[in-house]
Amino acid sequence: MAIDKIHLIFILLIVFQIKHFVADFPLQFPYMLRKFSPGWEFVKPLSLHCGVHALFTLVIVLFIAPTLWWLAAVDFVIHFAMDRVKSGPRYLGRFNDSRKTSYWVTFGFDQMVHHLTHIYIIWVVIQG
Repeated sequence: MAIDKIHLIFILLIVFQIKHFVADFPLQFPYMLRKFSPGWEFVKPLSLHCGVHALFTLVIVLFIAPTLWWLAAVDFVIHFAMDRVKSGPRYLGRFNDSRKTSYWVTFGFDQMVHHLTHIYIIWVVIQG
């Protein structure tokens, strides 16, 4: 039985939501939280964190559309840029007080960008 496109879209939306939760929360280890570091100390921990996201995306895409493997790199780059902007002390990372609205707006913006990235990836997969 073949899965039609609309069912595949919903399945992928669910899979990417689970992927995002697992990679962004349970698999974000204390070392990866050094992405908040000033200077260039953030590069390795943030790269590791984004690498986890990219690896999950790669597995998902290879299962559905192997020729679109490069979408894992897209996920890595966008996730890296967004997380750095969100966590960089000179950028949105300066809004680090969870008692203030600015913190939650920044957190929500970060999550929205990640979800829009997943929607883009799903769109490319469906078009392929």
